[in-house]
Amino acid sequence: MQIDIWSDVACPWCFIGKRRFEAALSTWEHRDEVEVTWHSFQLDPTLPEHFDGTEIDYLASRKGLPPEQVRQMFAHVTQQAAGEGLAYDFDRLVVANSLRAHQLLHLAKAHGAGDAVKEALLSGHFEQGTDIGDVEALVAIGTAVGLDAQEIRDALADERYLPAVRADIQQAQELGVNGVPFFVFDMRLGLSGAQPASTFTQALDQARALSLEDATAS
Repeated sequence: MQIDIWSDVACPWCFIGKRRFEAALSTWEHRDEVEVTWHSFQLDPTLPEHFDGTEIDYLASRKGLPPEQVRQMFAHVTQQAAGEGLAYDFDRLVVANSLRAHQLLHLAKAHGAGDAVKEALLSGHFEQGTDIGDVEALVAIGTAVGLDAQEIRDALADERYLPAVRADIQQAQELGVNGVPFFVFDMRLGLSGAQPASTFTQALDQARALSLEDATAS
């Protein structure tokens, strides 16, 4: 089974959704049949390379919300994250455009390290205060999972993976994806949001059943 996941590094629910999906997959009896591919998506492609302010400032201005309401939103998502073993720290979070991080992700995918880099990017952004727009920060993330430092610098400099990022975003638009995380099972069943693990299990079962029906029919 092929599972394609669209998500943004700068999306708090995407990390929570990743954990819940992983929890479901880890206990699913057919997990060895599953291949997962991460795809790029940007919730706010207009975000400057670096935003001069806090995450509260950014969301308050972008959504037109009072800062106190944004703080309450952060408290809620932090609590949800904690329930999945994640330690979000919005006070340390560096607001940055995620485009470079997505290019690193595609480089990592080319070397079979996509999941490890996706995990490191999300953890760095939401838990460790890593600047995901900074080249040297991305080099540190990539080399930690075995990628070559010079290849990372070169790839980010010449943007060789930018077309792949754009293609992911274009495919999401063609599929009607307008929010992330978004999970597609064998390109036949879609699931939006950081659903409970039990919902992911149901989707896995349903997608496999559909696949078996097709195999029988053919």
